[in-house]
Amino acid sequence: MTPQTTSNRTPTAVTFPALGTTAVLLVTDPCALPAAEAVLRSELAAIDATCSRFRPDSELARVNLAAGTPVTVSEPFAEALHVALRAAELTGGAVDPTVGRAVIALGYDRTFVSVRPEDARPLPVARPAPGWHRVVWNPRARRLRLPPGTSLDLGATAKALASDHAARRAAAATGCGALVSLGGDLAVAGRPPAGGWRIALSDDHAAPSPGRSPVVSVTAGALATSGTSVRSWRRAGRALHHIVDPATGEPAAVIWRTATVAAATCVDANTAATAAIVLGGDAVDWLRRTGLPARLVGVDGSVMQVGGWRDDAIAPARDACPAAIPGGPR
Repeated sequence: MTPQTTSNRTPTAVTFPALGTTAVLLVTDPCALPAAEAVLRSELAAIDATCSRFRPDSELARVNLAAGTPVTVSEPFAEALHVALRAAELTGGAVDPTVGRAVIALGYDRTFVSVRPEDARPLPVARPAPGWHRVVWNPRARRLRLPPGTSLDLGATAKALASDHAARRAAAATGCGALVSLGGDLAVAGRPPAGGWRIALSDDHAAPSPGRSPVVSVTAGALATSGTSVRSWRRAGRALHHIVDPATGEPAAVIWRTATVAAATCVDANTAATAAIVLGGDAVDWLRRTGLPARLVGVDGSVMQVGGWRDDAIAPARDACPAAIPGGPR
């Protein structure tokens, strides 16, 4: 997804690498950019120190090393864990933070830019994730016990959480409209530019084709895109990607190249988009029951739109995935 600047008052932007992807910040007041950027960089530093799989000094690394033993976690980690466990519950385990060991076993054991594009090592036997329901969590005391041998991966939901936090904080600190995008996880806050934030949709985060990519206008809430092509590699002759099906420990079957979802928060949009990739053929019915607008692109390039989604239209910001959905079809 690429924000466009087509309003009468052109937003001011800054782009830089972060969290193994690209951070994009737009504000409607050029004078507010330095303050908004400071907010975004603060949020990124905090989420990286708390939830990074690739830093041996992160809190997540400490928690994973202590699997089998109760530990007390910080308030930021508790929030990130709550978000991840809620995503697992709402999706019936399709998005499950206990896939850490499975992701590492596939070869995604370092920042993606360092993953070998061609890896001749044999693949270990895949095993299902331990399951989010086996995590013992006392939110009041912030006491956590992971099952022995379990590694959490909070990457997807934590990145979306950072987008939500940064957009809200930047808008509050500057009094203007703000858009934050972290590798396909996009959140907006404050007063938008005239006509809304114009977002060009791309296929698997590739650069949109001018004049040919669909465009939506976002006035509030969030969009998130999950896909199977960009973060992909080969190992032992097999094509692999980073979205793991917790039920098998294998990369999710590639039914959809991309899933883009609109929701009130980036966390909810990301949860639903990732679930759609994992659910594959069941995704359309599941998304319809959430009521969230979504756009799915199949491996053959065919497009499926559900929940009132229309290209070249306002993407409505809907409520979060309703807890009334009994965990989806899994």
